[in-house]
Amino acid sequence: MFGPSETGIIRENLIDSNHDQAIELYYEKYSEKHRELVLDNEKINDLLLQLKREGYKLGIVTGKARRSLLISLECLNMNDLFDVIITGDDVDTPKPHPEGINKALEHLNIKNSEAVFLGDSEADILAGFQAKVHTIGVQWLPNYQTLEFSVQPDQMFSSVDEFIQHLQTIGMNNCESK
Repeated sequence: MFGPSETGIIRENLIDSNHDQAIELYYEKYSEKHRELVLDNEKINDLLLQLKREGYKLGIVTGKARRSLLISLECLNMNDLFDVIITGDDVDTPKPHPEGINKALEHLNIKNSEAVFLGDSEADILAGFQAKVHTIGVQWLPNYQTLEFSVQPDQMFSSVDEFIQHLQTIGMNNCESK
């Protein structure tokens, strides 16, 4: 299920009218518990740093609110890795609608044929297809993702290592064809 960001959910579903206080409490607890509940993933960090060193433009398109994403990026030491960040606060229509991906492509000034979109949810895969980008399903965080996609992505990877090997193969092929 995809829909509004955390703040949107609180505003839409809290019976009490003191939404702002509830939102502040949510972010206080989110920040407080983040380091214990979300573990740093060295392989993903290394992959992102490698892609950045190699000159790839990196972006995030997420349904999370900007404030919670910034807390997450800070806790995971990923503040400076991304060239574009599109959150649930930045779109009118959440995934599986392609609005967020299209905004990211526009910001990066790249065509959809030049982009690759990795996703771990059904909504991600559908949004990637609707944005007409090469869509890769990833299943390397088993506790946080869709285990089976009803629509098959263009490619699937079950581990970060498998994805890195694929990138190395592509890199070798590109070097040979130059």
